[in-house]
Amino acid sequence: MKILHTSDWHVGKILKGRDRHEEHEAVLRNIVQTARAEDVDVVLIAGDLFETSVPSPTAQGLVMRALLALREDSRQVVAIAGNHDNANLLDSVYRPVLGELGLHVLGSPRPPANGGVIRLWSRTGEEAVVSALPFLSQRYAVRAAELLLHEAAQHALDYSRRVAAVVGALTQEFTPDTVNVVMAHATLLGGRRGGGERDVQTTFEYELPPAILPASAHYAALGHLHRQQEIPAPCPAFYSGSPLAIDFGEEANEPGALIVTAAPGIRADARRVDITGGRRLKTLRGSLDHVIDEGERAGDAYLRVILAEPGRAGLGDMVREKLPNALEVQLDEAHRVRPGGGAGKPSRAGRSPMELFGDYLAEQNADDDHRIERMFAELLDEITGGEAAP
Repeated sequence: MKILHTSDWHVGKILKGRDRHEEHEAVLRNIVQTARAEDVDVVLIAGDLFETSVPSPTAQGLVMRALLALREDSRQVVAIAGNHDNANLLDSVYRPVLGELGLHVLGSPRPPANGGVIRLWSRTGEEAVVSALPFLSQRYAVRAAELLLHEAAQHALDYSRRVAAVVGALTQEFTPDTVNVVMAHATLLGGRRGGGERDVQTTFEYELPPAILPASAHYAALGHLHRQQEIPAPCPAFYSGSPLAIDFGEEANEPGALIVTAAPGIRADARRVDITGGRRLKTLRGSLDHVIDEGERAGDAYLRVILAEPGRAGLGDMVREKLPNALEVQLDEAHRVRPGGGAGKPSRAGRSPMELFGDYLAEQNADDDHRIERMFAELLDEITGGEAAP
């Protein structure tokens, strides 16, 4: 059985005010092309289809078209909610509608008999058992444990023990004669962050020991961490990574997906495939001349510029004029604005507005050949009629 494992699409993502719809359209088109070219039997999407819990109609239309295209040629498709997704939207709208077309969508954890365990067949007759666990917040961990374990959950149990109990309930139907897959949107201990995940939901309180994955599973398809990687666990466990860099913290990531080959009684093999369509993200550091020179050779990459020189009026505009793809311009640590104050600061008493403004510019390292001071003087004259001039 061949499986395409992908996750963390984050459709609807806006980066520093720049819409990325065209990138996502190209990325999802490439994922569909990969499913066709590899002739996969099953597609697993391990959460975070959307960037926000209130996705725009445009974002939803793009995801819907991609899901339907992945379903072509009798491919089986399973998608679960991540922490960015709206679980109620997936359960109340996507699940019933797409379910009529043979797709499996889960927004919230479900008992095995009610969608938590999905039985799939390849086109050659191999059977797979997929135990699906959408993102489970601290708030709903108790409720999920009660729902799946059919007993009152002990509130003294910590998050990882509750999730372990849920995984245990979802994997009871694994047998030696089926391809057994665990699918989860979660943070496993030892996983390396990609840079764009929400910190509050990748902290130690949400980290799960890999031992919660059973040795009876042939593969664990994970989502949530954006860097493609294998996690040492009782079964082969992989994060597919995001198919495009979500933020500048991920500029070193290599967007991709995984092609998994699995069979009963054999540990699954995962092979990386590149996913194209997203633009590169690149950080440039140095003087104005240096970053402009580097930026002009960066092609269509989105740029973050960190300047190693004093701030001055219009500096950001100068960068953006030369580098239209510069989405963020800032000064490096040595030249950043620092709060004023301190015992050595001269008294304001008896000092003119121009003198005070000159002191402020000195504190901020704003050396601009007196251009800002002249602009301030003209504005001050216009407001006061020249009465406040030094």
